Amino acid sequence: MDPEKIMEDLSKELNATLKAMAKAKDVNEREAYSRIVKNICESLGVFLRLASEMMQYEEEEIEPPL
Repeated sequence: MDPEKIMEDLSKELNATLKAMAKAKDVNEREAYSRIVKNICESLGVFLRLASEMMQYEEEEIEPPL
């Protein structure tokens, strides 16, 4: 699976969930949406940490030896 595609899909889902949460009238419904938002944000965090670690690894490979 393509990590960029997964991140893009998660971002779209997050945006849609936030819009639905803004329209929710019931407190219980808002709480359910807030849990969904939390889970999506945590999932995005996993991919962002992985990307950061990969970038650091790539930078170490590029640096010429002394």
